[in-house]
Amino acid sequence: MSDREQGPRGDDRGAAFAGARLHIVTGKGGTGKTTAATALALSLASRGGRVLLVEVEGRQGVASLLGSPALPYEEREMISAPGGGSVHVLAADAEAALLEYLELFYGMRRAGQALTRMGAVDFATTIAPGLRDVLLTGKATEAVRRRAGARGRSSDAPAGAPFHYEAVVMDAPPTGRIGRFLNVNSEVAGLARVGPVRNHADRVMEVIRSDRTRVHVVTLLEEMPAQETRDGIAELRDRGLRPGAVIVNMVAPPLLEATDLAAAVAGETDTAAIASGLGAAGLDPALLGAHGELAADLAGEVRAHALRRLLEERVRGELEELGPPLVELPRVEGGVDRAALGDLARCLTDQGVGR
Repeated sequence: MSDREQGPRGDDRGAAFAGARLHIVTGKGGTGKTTAATALALSLASRGGRVLLVEVEGRQGVASLLGSPALPYEEREMISAPGGGSVHVLAADAEAALLEYLELFYGMRRAGQALTRMGAVDFATTIAPGLRDVLLTGKATEAVRRRAGARGRSSDAPAGAPFHYEAVVMDAPPTGRIGRFLNVNSEVAGLARVGPVRNHADRVMEVIRSDRTRVHVVTLLEEMPAQETRDGIAELRDRGLRPGAVIVNMVAPPLLEATDLAAAVAGETDTAAIASGLGAAGLDPALLGAHGELAADLAGEVRAHALRRLLEERVRGELEELGPPLVELPRVEGGVDRAALGDLARCLTDQGVGR
């Protein structure tokens, strides 16, 4: 899909800035958002570049997915990708980001450490959650702008140097909070109208509203996640942000042909054929029941599956009507490991996500 698709309606903000591409991944809880974000980072790295995956919720979900101990507050290479690329992971932390911010802009590292001991940092980010969001989104947007050889601020790099990362992927909060989380300018309006904090928020929004940034939404073929996806995409557009792809996760393979599906829905499954098939498979006829109870029960299961497939097709059609490209990831049996992540990454690559 083109990176210029799905711009905000009626809004010409977001001219291109100098930096890598930013992919923000959100979705309803339980849809596999972190898995999809990690697979996307690996897909992008398979082109041979360096990709940063930023986690901002403090859950250490990426570390758990990769079977790693809890990650420190540093950018650490975690996955090698085909073609020589690599995925680096940052578990962003609001308190550590604030200390870093105080040192970078005010030279106040010791004062910041004292504030930490007093509990003032936690107090500040609790009473002003907008500040927390600015600090967390700021870590991803700073990495987008950073050039190779930079030390400290992203501007401190040799002129014309390549960007440090090919792309940055943010494993963001769920769709119910994503609009507010990304709209950091409004969140800090009551905190700072001028000065470094406001300037920092403006730079964050310049990246988030850029035509080099997309917000991908992870969902399932179920009514509640699909409804939250619809609401989330509408909110993103209302706030002048650009939806990317709708990533439908955990898609089960079809088990029935269309004619068999229709027959099952209509309750016309041939129980005699089922019983015959069970017998041919070597099942003891005595277990089938004198009146074919087992075959009837299996026919009921087939009908339930067929009805589920019809629901999924209806939900898929509704998601397609939203406008953003629809891509699918298969259900992984037995849990997601690194090998499965590679398969999911290839699925995203094959469907053109991030091009």
